[in-house]
Amino acid sequence: MIICHHILLSVDKKTIYLDYNATTPVDPEVAAAMQPYLFGHFGNPSSSHQYGFEARKAVESAREKIALLLNCNHDEIVFTSGGTESNNYAIKGIAYALRDKGNHIITSAIEHPAVLNVCSYLEKYGYAVTYVPVDTFGIIDLERLEKSIRKGTILITIMHANNETGTIQPVEQIAELARSRKIFFHTDAAQTTGKISVDVQKLRVDLLSLAGHKLYGPKGIGALYIRSGIDLEKLIHGADHEQNRRAGTENVMEIVGLGKACEIARRDADTYYDQMKTTRDHLYDIIQSNLPEVVRIGDPDRCLPNTLSVGFPGIEADQLLSSMPEIAASAGAACHADKQTVSHVLQSMQVHPDIAMGTVRFSTGKYTTFEDIENAAGMIVENASRIMLDKTTITKARQETGVKLTHYSHGLGCACKISPDDLEQILAGLPLTENKDILVDARNADDAAVYKISEDIAIIQTVDFFTPVVDDAYDFGAIAAANALSDIYAMGGKPLFALNIVGFPVNRLPLSILETILEGAKAVAAEAEINILGGHTIEDIEPKFGMAVTGVAHPDKILTNSNARQGDALILTKPIGTGIISAGIKRGQASETIIRKATELMKQLNKTAAQIASFYPVNACTDITGFGLLGHLYEMLKASHKSAEIFYDQVPIMNGTNDLTRLGLLPGGTKKNMEFYKKWLQFKEGFPENQKYILSDAQTSGGLLFSVPEKESEKFLHHLRDAGVENAAIIGHILDDKSVKITIH
Repeated sequence: MIICHHILLSVDKKTIYLDYNATTPVDPEVAAAMQPYLFGHFGNPSSSHQYGFEARKAVESAREKIALLLNCNHDEIVFTSGGTESNNYAIKGIAYALRDKGNHIITSAIEHPAVLNVCSYLEKYGYAVTYVPVDTFGIIDLERLEKSIRKGTILITIMHANNETGTIQPVEQIAELARSRKIFFHTDAAQTTGKISVDVQKLRVDLLSLAGHKLYGPKGIGALYIRSGIDLEKLIHGADHEQNRRAGTENVMEIVGLGKACEIARRDADTYYDQMKTTRDHLYDIIQSNLPEVVRIGDPDRCLPNTLSVGFPGIEADQLLSSMPEIAASAGAACHADKQTVSHVLQSMQVHPDIAMGTVRFSTGKYTTFEDIENAAGMIVENASRIMLDKTTITKARQETGVKLTHYSHGLGCACKISPDDLEQILAGLPLTENKDILVDARNADDAAVYKISEDIAIIQTVDFFTPVVDDAYDFGAIAAANALSDIYAMGGKPLFALNIVGFPVNRLPLSILETILEGAKAVAAEAEINILGGHTIEDIEPKFGMAVTGVAHPDKILTNSNARQGDALILTKPIGTGIISAGIKRGQASETIIRKATELMKQLNKTAAQIASFYPVNACTDITGFGLLGHLYEMLKASHKSAEIFYDQVPIMNGTNDLTRLGLLPGGTKKNMEFYKKWLQFKEGFPENQKYILSDAQTSGGLLFSVPEKESEKFLHHLRDAGVENAAIIGHILDDKSVKITIH
């Protein structure tokens, strides 16, 4: 065990792993058992020579070890590619086999997507599914379950224990009910196998899924227990592998690993149960004693020994986890570019949103030490306390004023820019220099100016400021800072420092509002890893805020508008619609959900997208702000002497944008964009007017628009999404047409 722990820590000695419900490290004994089947014992288990016999014996030995752990016959075990396939096989296999007897399936509202999405899929093909609710502890309502049974009910599928909360379901009682009504019963035991007793004779289930990587085995291997006498419709057809139940040559090496993992789980079950439980309980005791306001989620009595789901009121879980990268754990809410959502499990349990948004799942394992727990608990308490204090201070400032900033300005964010035709006239009067060290100036409508100071260093300078786009002062400051920094990222640079630019109506608003605006800007600057070194302030009739930002880049790696090439794919990293939503905010027509999502989107830096872009041959880039998607794309095409086509259905658009557009809530800047750029736009016949305005919508702190070689586009896109830029999308292509037109499909 000590050796195992050292191997785990060797991955990253600074990180404390408390996410064993997500996956577990491969046990060294498992790895050692697998190794011979990577090299020497490579035979096909179906072959009738010595190599095949050796492989077959290994597969059957592993099957026997799994059967011993589950207390079943070895021929009741079928190997699969993992828990997801096992669930698919169990549910679809029954559904297809019994279609002539019924089409009704019962499941719970808190199942893993590997069950819920299978049920949803079957609903498309005529199957009826009942999703039984759970109580506030996450326990299924047995009375509702029984009442859901009807003529034609062919399957009940309920998880053994929930992956988020650890709550263990009354599987034995459900099995008894199912058997009494002659209904097949399946349970997903991916989270319980190896943690608690999983005895199919006691549980009395008909089908049971497990996954290797949840019990210190390899990924990509799982198993399905199928009680003798049950015939499932096959999902994979081919030869008669796996007792003619699952076609495909057996993955011998991983099957051996799964068998060894099950052997270890059976051998060491009691020891590791105690260790997981004591470390889990110690973690909760320390957190709760220092932060008595935290809420434990789930049933503390009917819970996996390693799982602790804790709600930190008033804190966003992602914010807490980001503040302590030394701890690996999972959030119960997802905070992304245009959405901030609570998991379906917490919603089903009716956990209060303030608690659900701050829910973190910590899950211990057999390698977790008390030293890990002491260190992790200290960091959790320290960071949660600090965030709570910061939020209390900011909230107090907000509550004292009750100010809605959009009511103190006539413009809205980047939509208050001078119209494109007026700006074009002004820029035409600026003298253009031939200084070879000035790499980027105003001639191509780029995002910033660039000056080369050496062969290796170029300085990027940009400035941006505007009126409030949201009512909240802190959020306004954060959005303005993110917007100003975006120009540096769009040029392929790294920000160095910033200066504030402030216009403030001291006779109309208290100075505490300005202080809160600055706090929001400071938070985003800290995220960008820069300092705000000072700035300039004037008294004005309406609040305005922004920053002048200085950045740096290699002279040969500057990204500009002017190098888009024929065949390039156009990739947009954020949804559009923030200008229209801001108009909805000012008019009181935007819901709190829409406001929250738009605010989080605008506060999000383009830092990650820019960093990923540095690994790809990006030909051109711009950020989408006041001139809207079509306007900024036009400026890129004009500088590159190209045309483009884009597809409306592929453009990411914020939820609520279409509804607000239909209400006529269009910023003046959006209308001016459409009017100015329409001469270069070719909309397909019958294209809706509302959608034209959405594509022209004046964005604040929008995404980056990249022009990248087609052959690199999918790889680039997947890289962005994997890194959390989830709304990134390929929206069109560059065309070799010097007329500079945009065709919109």
